[in-house]
Amino acid sequence: MVRRIDVTGINGARLAAWEFADPPKPSGGPAGSAPGADPGHAPAVLLLHGLMGRASHWAPTARWLAERYRAVALDQRGHGRSDKPAEGPFTRDAHVSDAEAAVEQLGLGPVTLIGHSMGALTAWQLAAKRPDLVRALIICDMRASALGAASQREWESWFRAWPVPFATLADVRRWFGEDDPWVEHPTPARGEFYAEVMAERADGWRPVFSRRQMLRARETWVHDAHWDELAQVRCPALVVRGIDGELGRAEAQEMVRVLPLGQYAEVADAGHLIHYDQPEGWRAAIEPFLDSVRRGDHAPGA
Repeated sequence: MVRRIDVTGINGARLAAWEFADPPKPSGGPAGSAPGADPGHAPAVLLLHGLMGRASHWAPTARWLAERYRAVALDQRGHGRSDKPAEGPFTRDAHVSDAEAAVEQLGLGPVTLIGHSMGALTAWQLAAKRPDLVRALIICDMRASALGAASQREWESWFRAWPVPFATLADVRRWFGEDDPWVEHPTPARGEFYAEVMAERADGWRPVFSRRQMLRARETWVHDAHWDELAQVRCPALVVRGIDGELGRAEAQEMVRVLPLGQYAEVADAGHLIHYDQPEGWRAAIEPFLDSVRRGDHAPGA
């Protein structure tokens, strides 16, 4: 069961948050004693997708989380069902403030933040800004180093190469999973990932986001390093990388070293879309950390 809850972001942007919950189960005991039966009093998790993603990409993760947590995924501005304001803003401050608004307006704090790629950067910047709102943090395949102008130019070229509109969803899956020049070997999960962010128009299938807005959002973080904010995160934090992802082992381990309460995990046979293309390996990587946070193993004196 999934329900939409609207959140008001900065500049009045309407953001779509999606709360995942199991249907009520008979407990055989007092009302509310079944696992997950009282999500209002369960510890909360907020899931933040990456650039071009959407909340629905978290659905497999959110469904198992909902057995024990209040699990909410946010469509960030410019993405999914959230507003796509023509003039933005699409700054780092805007994304962090939107996530902050979601935590406060939905009463999620202190929350565990789980972010992928750009969403992970938003998560650790929020944890640094508002330690009172964040209980723990999971960073999924996001670098702390500056990527630079060359990286931004590559993205501009890549976006121009998209053969939009696509005639069918099968064409979307084939291009992103096989024909895209950025694909080293056929990756069906990647094709499915991008199929989820397409919508049918009069002339064919097009992305639900503006590629121009995606570049504007990326421009606000790609040139800078983010080590300082990482060092300001005081809650328990887990850095997860796919073996074939964009975050290298050396940088991931340096991020763990910089984090005051950092831990490390990696997922075999996974690329950048760890949680999407290797859901079982992803769960095995993060569930022990979530359990330890729930037990309070990281509390002072623990």
